[in-house]
Amino acid sequence: MLQESNPPLTKKYQPKTVKEILGQEKALRELQLYLKDFQKGRRKAAILYGPPGSGKTIAVYTLAQEHNLEVLELNASDFRNADQIESVLGSAVKQRSLFSKGKIILVDEIDGLSGKQDRGGIQALTKLVSESRFPIICTANNPFDQKFASLRKKAALIEFQHLHYLAIYQVLQHICKKEHIQYEEDALKTLARMAGGDCRAAINDLQILTERKKKLEKRDVELLSQREQQETIIQALVKIFKTTDPSIAIASLNNVDEDYDRIMLWLDENMPKEYKKTEDLARAYDYLSKADMFNRRIRRWQHWRFLVYVNAFLTAGIAVSKKEKYPGFTGYQPPGRILKLWQANMKYQKRKSIAEKIAAKTHTSTSRVIQDTLPYIKEIFKKDKEQGRKLQEEFDLEQEEVEWMQEWR
Repeated sequence: MLQESNPPLTKKYQPKTVKEILGQEKALRELQLYLKDFQKGRRKAAILYGPPGSGKTIAVYTLAQEHNLEVLELNASDFRNADQIESVLGSAVKQRSLFSKGKIILVDEIDGLSGKQDRGGIQALTKLVSESRFPIICTANNPFDQKFASLRKKAALIEFQHLHYLAIYQVLQHICKKEHIQYEEDALKTLARMAGGDCRAAINDLQILTERKKKLEKRDVELLSQREQQETIIQALVKIFKTTDPSIAIASLNNVDEDYDRIMLWLDENMPKEYKKTEDLARAYDYLSKADMFNRRIRRWQHWRFLVYVNAFLTAGIAVSKKEKYPGFTGYQPPGRILKLWQANMKYQKRKSIAEKIAAKTHTSTSRVIQDTLPYIKEIFKKDKEQGRKLQEEFDLEQEEVEWMQEWR
């Protein structure tokens, strides 16, 4: 545990200006453009999405500072339904900020909001976006979820990319220089890779490993190797597949930094490699399907009490599906085919969000736009830049959406 006399390095070295945020140049340009569009009345909101530690929140704060704006940060978990949103956020979008400065309203983690009519969280947020006198910036893991369809029409979608380890390495190098920390180059690069794109995690690891001796060696980094996501999930798979004791299996996912969607893909990929008997594999898939069913109920209705069942089915359930442990070593692999299907679905969702914007302007259906209109618009963007620019303005398309459409086949 860090002493209070030594402040967190993540706080001490957090970027003070937009230029200090590495690896997100494209997203930052789009964020700057969104602020200009808001002032012109074109875009009322923005949705920032990307992995943890990629700079979404700090980008908002540094941008606000450069524009002399205040930031009012709210977390979507603090208000789950329409009445709570109206109470908490409603006053914020209508009141002037302190000292008559402008402000940005930052709403974190909107994935937790319900789009159902009985909860009405998304609908209420969308309505307030239309009424707001100030820019509203939201963060989300999956902005292409169907429940965000109405909000997407009013928002600029800005993607923060998975940070390359060399960008994280640069940040760690800078901190080491300022803090007079000696380091082995390979050790520092390994630490950057292990963070999995999360710059905050890498800085925290650096502080923990060098707190006493101000030196980073390869053997120090090896102590943290279990933090690497793929290493951790494989260790969890071993505990699930190589035991028939439910008490051992049920704790296997406690320290795994992966969401349940990805964990289920890992299990689906590797169960046939481990379970050779048809009846064992059938029972295991039955538990996997039950976990998926409860996971969907959580996402649909926000019934988080079901989480304990998801974990039990994925761990103890799959573990006891076999009558006895299978001997020998099994080389577990990352998810392949199903992950590709999931990625293809994400691309489809992007295409659909573009089609929804065009459909709203052309008074036709989204499916008709996908079938008849998008192929022609794609050709226009490829062959006539001036007409493409006019279409981009007419349909309120983001630059990222234009680029994606140019690549779409």
